[in-house]
Amino acid sequence: MANVIAHSLFTEFDINLFKAGKHFRLYQKLGSHLTEVNGEEGAYFAVWAPSAKSVSVIGDFNHWQEGTHELNVRWDSSGIWEGFIPGIQKGEHYKYKITSHNHDLKTEKADPFARYCEQPPKTASIVWDAPYGWKDANWMENREKHNSLDRPYSVYEVHLGSWKKKNGWESLSYIEASEELVNYVKEMGFTHVEFMPIMEYPFDPSWGYQLTGYFAPTSRFGKPEDFKLLVDKFHQAGIGVILDWVPSHFPEDAHGLGYFDGSHLYEHPDRRKGYHPDWKSLIFNYGRNEVRAFLISNAIFWLEEYHADGLRVDAVASMLYLDYSREEGEWEPNMYGNNENLEAMSFIREMNQEVYASFRGVQTIAEESTAFNGVSKPVHFGGLGFGMKWMMGWMHDTLEYFKKEPIYRKHHQNDLTFSMTYAFTENFMLPFSHDEVVYGKNSLIYRMPGDEWQRFANLRLLFGYMFTHPGANLIFMGGEFGQTSEWNFLESLDWHLLDYDFHQGIKKVIQDLNKTYRGQPALYEKQFSPEGFEWIEWNDAENSVMTYIRKGHDTANDLVIIGNFTPVPREKYRVGVPKGKQLKLLFNSDDIKYGGSGTGKKTVKPSNTPWNGRENSIEVNLPPLGLLIYK
Repeated sequence: MANVIAHSLFTEFDINLFKAGKHFRLYQKLGSHLTEVNGEEGAYFAVWAPSAKSVSVIGDFNHWQEGTHELNVRWDSSGIWEGFIPGIQKGEHYKYKITSHNHDLKTEKADPFARYCEQPPKTASIVWDAPYGWKDANWMENREKHNSLDRPYSVYEVHLGSWKKKNGWESLSYIEASEELVNYVKEMGFTHVEFMPIMEYPFDPSWGYQLTGYFAPTSRFGKPEDFKLLVDKFHQAGIGVILDWVPSHFPEDAHGLGYFDGSHLYEHPDRRKGYHPDWKSLIFNYGRNEVRAFLISNAIFWLEEYHADGLRVDAVASMLYLDYSREEGEWEPNMYGNNENLEAMSFIREMNQEVYASFRGVQTIAEESTAFNGVSKPVHFGGLGFGMKWMMGWMHDTLEYFKKEPIYRKHHQNDLTFSMTYAFTENFMLPFSHDEVVYGKNSLIYRMPGDEWQRFANLRLLFGYMFTHPGANLIFMGGEFGQTSEWNFLESLDWHLLDYDFHQGIKKVIQDLNKTYRGQPALYEKQFSPEGFEWIEWNDAENSVMTYIRKGHDTANDLVIIGNFTPVPREKYRVGVPKGKQLKLLFNSDDIKYGGSGTGKKTVKPSNTPWNGRENSIEVNLPPLGLLIYK
């Protein structure tokens, strides 16, 4: 086999963009690329390693010996090493052996831009291309209609490795999931699926949040083109795909990004900014141009190459604050003397600007738990530019309320009503995520008080309240049928629970709530606007009852929602309503088909009795621990 041939995919313009941190398609240049040079087939390799004295490509083809295939450093001070190796074929395993100017330190690294990796615990990169004939043209052409902020957003969060097991222990492959998971999500009526990190990661207990292969779908479940098939099948079924994305930190694994070329290349050199004490991981240097280009290129990659419809950005709060999880003296204020990470904020804004400028009909969603102002406001209005933000305060307050015995709830109604004081300060998504059913927090069903009937009635009520509260929704897998045990990433969900009527009832509730949410414009057209919500009565704490209206563009679509948060039925409960027209019951969480008692009239005719400051009112029999939706 011939040695390395001088060859480059970079133009001078590419290099200038890269140095300026403005090259957002780096995956087209860096990494390994099958190509032909001077009539010979092989692979072009390019890697950024400015502190390197030499860089060799090592692999099966040269018995992992350095020096046989040394790359050439570019003359333009970009720090890029590159070259073409004839004879390299798809499927070859390789790494970069880097000798640093730093005391001749040697590192052996996986390719940061590899499209495919060995299955963990092995760590080599694999030369790969993943040609795929997409069949989702209809979805992509109409994606804006599905993904805009005035459309339904009901998300099913999935950890693919533990959603369902075959043979009792083996996870489904991408190909198997393209049938089973797609069909299930469609049957349940969710509009979107969100995958916990699917990018390559070495350590299973990290759930995928400690990435090493930023450009490679994990090989645990198949090949890159198999994951494309899975996304494609979701799109063909009319379901959007959101990917968890982790630009906040990365692990110190020897083959990963840390100390890549013998220097602090990707991580910030100051441990006060470059090391995360909670997760024992490294933090990107957001002020370094080339690192920003790497991360933004990665965001663009998943949207462009894998047709993702959105990115849920993990741990945004940890990026925004210099003192996140740090004690006094462990952090340094910024130039203005406060705790905001200005470089990270600048990076986030630029990332969002580039994503929204490059793709129609996509969304970025921030997992951000603080009161930082303007997370989902456009950059040109001074915001961070995300499309949505997780409403962590609502999630915490709601679960705190629901775990209380109903007799005490009248003293805590503010836990439910408080969210409406800030519900429209951001575009909020209401999450019951994986974090809420691990580490001793218990499953959702076992956080509900009372006997078995009350537990399930509470859970049905909780979901009814969630779907009628302003904002988009997210439910972690298992919640939709009342999973009883905490989530364990090593085990399958407890699908056998669907043999029991109460669990089937929860599943039917979610199906019907999704159908109602998708079918009623009042629940989504103004879900992020104060014009879409109006209290009827928020202060009936004595009865633990809340009544409110959800509104769309057409007042004919307005919905009246009545929630009774105790197991005491309320007969002839009077509610002021906006019109004198007959109301039709659309949803009753206490319906017999769900395992409820069946309390609640199908239609109600208003009288001209004034109530709740309105000219008309209705009398309804409120079911125990029940929520009613009238139109």
